[in-house]
Amino acid sequence: MADEQQWVYDFAEGSKDMRELLGGKGANVAEMTRVLGADRVPAGFTITTEACVAYMEAGQDEPAGMADQVAAALERLQEHTGKQLGDDDDPLLVSVRSGARESMPGMLDTVLNLGMNDTSVEGLAKATDNERFAWDSYRRFVQMFGNVSRGIDGEVFEQAIAEVKADRGVEEDTDLDTAALKELTERFKTLYSEHTEEDFPQDPKEQLRLAIRAVFDSWTGDRAKEYRRINRIPDDWGTAVNVQQMVFGNKGDTSGSGVAFSRDEVTGAPEPSGDFLPNAQGEDVVSGARTPRDIAEMEDWLPDAYAQLMDILRTLEQHYGDMQDTEFTVEEGQLYMLQTRDAKRPAQAAVRFARDAVDEGLLERDQALMTVDAEMLTALLVKTFDPNADYEVITTGVPAAPGGAKGEVVFTARDAIDAAAEGRDVVLVRPDTNANDVGGFHAAKGILTSLGGKASHAALVARGMGVPCVTAASELKISLEDKCIRVGDRTIAEGDFIAINGTNGEVTLDDVPLVDPAEDPAFDEILKAFETVLGWADDTRRLGVRTNADTPADAKKARELGAEGIGLCRTEHMFMAEDRQPKMRRMIMANTRSARKDALALLLPLQQEDFEGLFAAMKGLPVTIRLLDPPLHEFLPDLPDLAAQVERARIECTDDLDELEELLETTERISEENPMLGTRGCRLGILYPEIYEMQVHAILRAAKAMDVPPHPEIMIPLVDYEHELEIMRELVVRVGDDEGLHEGEDYTVGTMIELPRACFVADRIAKFADFFSFGTNDLTQTALGFSRDDVESKFVPVYMERKIIERSPFETIDKPGVGWLVRLAAWVGREAKPDLKLGICGEHGGDPDSIEFFHMAGLDYVSCSPFRVPIARVAAAQAAIIHANDRSWADA
Repeated sequence: MADEQQWVYDFAEGSKDMRELLGGKGANVAEMTRVLGADRVPAGFTITTEACVAYMEAGQDEPAGMADQVAAALERLQEHTGKQLGDDDDPLLVSVRSGARESMPGMLDTVLNLGMNDTSVEGLAKATDNERFAWDSYRRFVQMFGNVSRGIDGEVFEQAIAEVKADRGVEEDTDLDTAALKELTERFKTLYSEHTEEDFPQDPKEQLRLAIRAVFDSWTGDRAKEYRRINRIPDDWGTAVNVQQMVFGNKGDTSGSGVAFSRDEVTGAPEPSGDFLPNAQGEDVVSGARTPRDIAEMEDWLPDAYAQLMDILRTLEQHYGDMQDTEFTVEEGQLYMLQTRDAKRPAQAAVRFARDAVDEGLLERDQALMTVDAEMLTALLVKTFDPNADYEVITTGVPAAPGGAKGEVVFTARDAIDAAAEGRDVVLVRPDTNANDVGGFHAAKGILTSLGGKASHAALVARGMGVPCVTAASELKISLEDKCIRVGDRTIAEGDFIAINGTNGEVTLDDVPLVDPAEDPAFDEILKAFETVLGWADDTRRLGVRTNADTPADAKKARELGAEGIGLCRTEHMFMAEDRQPKMRRMIMANTRSARKDALALLLPLQQEDFEGLFAAMKGLPVTIRLLDPPLHEFLPDLPDLAAQVERARIECTDDLDELEELLETTERISEENPMLGTRGCRLGILYPEIYEMQVHAILRAAKAMDVPPHPEIMIPLVDYEHELEIMRELVVRVGDDEGLHEGEDYTVGTMIELPRACFVADRIAKFADFFSFGTNDLTQTALGFSRDDVESKFVPVYMERKIIERSPFETIDKPGVGWLVRLAAWVGREAKPDLKLGICGEHGGDPDSIEFFHMAGLDYVSCSPFRVPIARVAAAQAAIIHANDRSWADA
């Protein structure tokens, strides 16, 4: 018995440091018990995440010993409270709540008021001298238990409530009297029997067993799996289960429940915010069934409890060193704290809190930087309503998640997902949302609900995802059955246009222009905080941050966002313009080198103009220019389409038949079965050196034309053999000599490492390179044998579902495979040339997890798309903080 694994911990045994074992909720409730005292936090116990994992591994069988440990913990709880679960006179009631390591709002299940049965309800009524409260608690328990533990559709219960309210002529649940609640309870028990073919369980211990199993099972539910996929939470973590003594917010006018944030959860301003409902349990506040009141109004309702809550919020924020999201209940004037956690917040609130926390002395800079979710920072760059626009506001609601969104109205998550797949912008509109809608949140441009508040499911999930959201727009009458919205004398049908402003809660039918937040004065304070946080990041990070840009406009935007140069200019994009394609086609159709040179002479001034624009935008910062990479057939018409044109021309005997036949013959000749591994990259340069000669002339002439000397880095793509790079380097230097410029002083020559063989022979290749830039997109394709254009929509989702991979390798670097090739090439490359510059220009350069890896691998910089530059700056700083004492990269 001494060796038996401990599956259950009393709250008094835990702490915030046991998050992996006790889950976030269990660890924080335990910590709150230590900080605030047992009289402020209702007692209970936690069943560990390890128990959930064991339960799943055993095919939904409880691990050995768990049942006995739960029974012993329940006995201790009963002794502590002086009450018995299911007692006929004064019963102990408990809540059974999930609690994963990372918060998953609304995704997992909860059961309240467990311990109620046909006899204990009478005892509770006598003990509290409040018969209505007892029957309200019982009907809630039957409803929640039936939904959570036995999967009965919640709409079935809601329909019954609506019918009873209609019979009584009342609008709110709180207006139902005791007789109505008794009738509802009986109807609920009948519904339970009809759906399960079993009587509603009267044994509280059996209720507890089934509730615990239901919470475990909710971890593998579709909505939870979808949320974890979107938020990158591992499936094998499992959830803890927290069993806690109930306190009651539905005992009358001096009772209530609410959610409170230590600071404004949307803007990060230092004023507490939140919602509460008098005479309500916690589920009422977050479910959206009733529209809650602002936390500030609580001061007038119960001033003593409000003052205590404000003091506790300050205490918890100081203790955790982070903005807190709490749940509380007031039972007949007595305040109880049920939960605290680090508040999920949008980027706006994250940067404001980080700056203010340092200014207030709450955190040091490095600590504050670590509270920012780098991935979410693009939300600070998302569009918002143009403050100068003139539009009609049809209604307003609670501004729950900032930003502007517009599109077609849809009423279901499924419709939002389907619309997004078709490329249509939509706004998901519902009376309220639940966990099953999470896929629609990810697909929609914005969320609009008529019920709820700042702490409703819609608000919490939208803020966590960075999706603009307006809740509690109560003037909207939303009919899911008719698929329409009625407001005043207007009717808005499915597919009609709508726009929402999650920053101030406005709703309009006008097509309001969306602008950068910098143009909105309401963002001034947030943008100042953003700049401060980015400044800290720049002071802290070791990695440089560049951008992938092919146009002056992209380069200019990247510079505004802090890019320190261009890490990848894809020159093929410069030939795609409609006015340049005929010139490019003429070059490809040329039958002799002389003819090709004549065609390239027409392209040279255009290329030079392109590079001048980039150099001007970068103002002397390094610009890495990749010479032509794709196979030439990509600049010609699609082969099947061209063949059809020729066939039509032959039938109709058109004047352009000869030209089309010549084009078809050339296209057929240069097309390849597998062009990605064919005549592209440096292979083009070796077969047709005049192409690369023209491009190098254009680069260096553009450099000479600049007032501020630029720093061009000429990159040779797709090198496999060191002699390939040697030949291409000789070509570049020869052209440089012709232009009167010197390699090493006026420009440098390097290569893109994107093939496995290049990684293995990086020491040989380094002899002819001033720099390596890892093209991790193609390196991933060639190392894994995955075609990015094909696999991401086909088997990668299945691989993720089957746990073969956790994330797409094109989204985050495959560390043990592709990542090892990067580290190997960095190591052996610098062995041959210690001052070799190392960068990465694949899409992984904007992924925070990948950036941490590149920091450890000893790279000098990452390069990413312009709007991900702020993400990269912060992620690079966080990597430096995490690995402050790790110098392994320096030896790589």
